[in-house]
Amino acid sequence: GTCLGCGLGGVAMVNAPKTKRTFCKGPKCKKHQVHRVTQQKTGKASLFAQGKRRYDKKQAGFGGQTKPVFHKKAKTTKKITLRLTCTQCKTVRLLPIKRTKHFEITEKKQKAKGPSF
Repeated sequence: GTCLGCGLGGVAMVNAPKTKRTFCKGPKCKKHQVHRVTQQKTGKASLFAQGKRRYDKKQAGFGGQTKPVFHKKAKTTKKITLRLTCTQCKTVRLLPIKRTKHFEITEKKQKAKGPSF
């Protein structure tokens, strides 16, 4: 979505409702249910993931930093991921939405402004 006065990014304020009625893939439901909406957070990085074990092994001992450290960061935002939890069967579904700097989960959906035809 484009937004006037948001610089080049075209990123507007995004409000998500606290609850959303949408399809539940859970084996118990398989129909539209009310879902609780929260923002997905990054999980704790595991020490035993293959890449981390390889990196730690390579870093050990003398010889300084062995792999490139990334500096050319281009993005200023991250994509928002909503975590939809079914109120009936507790099945969780992740729903990625657009990039934005300002994101909040509000009480209810805002009414569309302007004339509707």
